[in-house]
Amino acid sequence: MKKLFVTIPDGDVKDTFIPDEVKTYMEQNFEVTYNSYGRNMTKAELRECLSDFDAVLTGWGTEKLDESVLGGNDRLKLIVHTGGTVGNLVDDYAYNRGIKVYSGNIMYATSVAEGTIAYMLMALRRIPEYLNVVKSGGWRTEGDMWEGLLDRSVGIVGLGTISRIVIRMLQCFNVKIKVFSHYEIEQEFLDKYNCVRASLEEIFATCDIVSVHSALNDENRNLIRKEHLELLKDGSLFINTSRGPVVNENDLITELNKNHFRAVLDVFDKEPLDNNHPFRTMENVYAIPHMAGPTLDRRKHITRALVDEATAFFEGSIESEFEISESMAKRMTK
Repeated sequence: MKKLFVTIPDGDVKDTFIPDEVKTYMEQNFEVTYNSYGRNMTKAELRECLSDFDAVLTGWGTEKLDESVLGGNDRLKLIVHTGGTVGNLVDDYAYNRGIKVYSGNIMYATSVAEGTIAYMLMALRRIPEYLNVVKSGGWRTEGDMWEGLLDRSVGIVGLGTISRIVIRMLQCFNVKIKVFSHYEIEQEFLDKYNCVRASLEEIFATCDIVSVHSALNDENRNLIRKEHLELLKDGSLFINTSRGPVVNENDLITELNKNHFRAVLDVFDKEPLDNNHPFRTMENVYAIPHMAGPTLDRRKHITRALVDEATAFFEGSIESEFEISESMAKRMTK
């Protein structure tokens, strides 16, 4: 039986990603050893522990598994990350060593995509406002404005795993979709999902809804600025479920204060938000505490799926939809 080391320390994160039924299942497939430090381990501690294992299962906060950790370790063949991005977990060294890297990215992406659609519908239909109206004894009036997603124009900023799933989910709403990406987009994908490629300027100037899905890296930091936000149509909706610093926060606050569009913000420059942060009180902002996905109930399913993939790997399986290639890792959020 192959040996697996789990870096996730005891606590709520471990309890939700590895509840008892998943722990039992994992131990049926591997000889498992767990982090016993009660905290995330240092690089030196990881280096010492991992030398005797075939695979490692990691979580948020695990130190980067670079040469200082993996150097001289000829046994480790697989890194399995319960998070989505591995941009801050591995570098060239692991790939040059031929170590395979799997993560929960595809399952995270599906859950975040679901959350993005929920945010669109919630904001367009103004569900929080009307819940409060009814709770306070009121009712809607004929002069009220609430909208739907059907037949709208949607701009997608960044074409990665999440946004591709969002685009697929949007098909049933008969929306018109424009996509911005730094990278080439297959014409087959655009044709299949009735999308067109567009510049940031065109997306912000013409779309009813703009949804941001760009990874946070040097290229995308402050990608969206005042010159884009001021192009948004009156009454449009801006959504960010990627990372806060992809959008220039000061510019966003300035443009939101002009009250010509609304925003659903799931991510921020600093999390949690300061108590006096303007996003907490702006009437045209739905500020959500980084909850687009994965939802809590998905965590155990992510770990179990990764255990299945790791088991298949050691049984000789060559391909996995959970595998993160070196090129993919370089494009992920750091």
